[in-house]
Amino acid sequence: MAEDLAGGDITSAILPADITCRGRFVAREGLVFCGGAFLSQIAADYDKAIQTEVSVAEGESAEAGAVLAEWSGPTRAILSAERVALNFLQRLSGVATATREYVDAVAGASASIYDTRKTTPGWRLLEKYAVRAGGARNHRMGLYDAVMVKDNHLAAMGDKGLAGKLKGLRDSLPPGGFIEVEVDTLEQLADALKMDIDVVLLDNMPPEQLVQAVAMRDEAGLKGRIDLEASGGVTLENVHAVAQTGVERIAIGALTHSARAVDIAMDIETT
Repeated sequence: MAEDLAGGDITSAILPADITCRGRFVAREGLVFCGGAFLSQIAADYDKAIQTEVSVAEGESAEAGAVLAEWSGPTRAILSAERVALNFLQRLSGVATATREYVDAVAGASASIYDTRKTTPGWRLLEKYAVRAGGARNHRMGLYDAVMVKDNHLAAMGDKGLAGKLKGLRDSLPPGGFIEVEVDTLEQLADALKMDIDVVLLDNMPPEQLVQAVAMRDEAGLKGRIDLEASGGVTLENVHAVAQTGVERIAIGALTHSARAVDIAMDIETT
């Protein structure tokens, strides 16, 4: 609102101050809706006289032509708020729609789809909310709520007793926190399975190698104790194959960093 309205809507000033309208948010394509929960707050920030009615629930699918929500009230305020509201709806519904495609692609498998921290600056909570609306799960929110030792941490540490260092971090985890270590090879996985950790990230492993990783974990008697997470190079074309390997988690940055905005428009009817 601040970046869009700034000193005022100099175009809508041509409209009489007393006219009212209905503004219907309409899907121009099939989508999974997300963002309707924010429409009443957006409207109130422009004019408390705007009334909001949401027709489609968060996470519900809608066909092209469906009325998702409606604003009614002062025309000037509705037109001033239109683009900001559409930016939220199109982006969040785009994330939810892309997420649902991945969730549907692994239906029937034991693996769950997770997001990553590859989010738009300032939008992390919103985009992770949209991932949930799309039916997937949230990975850690930031650097503060879980331990995740990645390849660059290991490169910086060298061989300096990672297992011992992890022991001191368990007590500092917040509720729901976990310890995860990234590996690139099965040899690294063998070492990781000896540590007090909760998740192993299997980075850029093809399905046949993921099957081997699952077998190693299971043979060590750690199924149910340590989850395996596939990440890197996962697409809609191969996510089903990845899910069939037996991993519990599939982390996909594309849910947020590559989701396109879906087509939603506002149709105005003067009252």
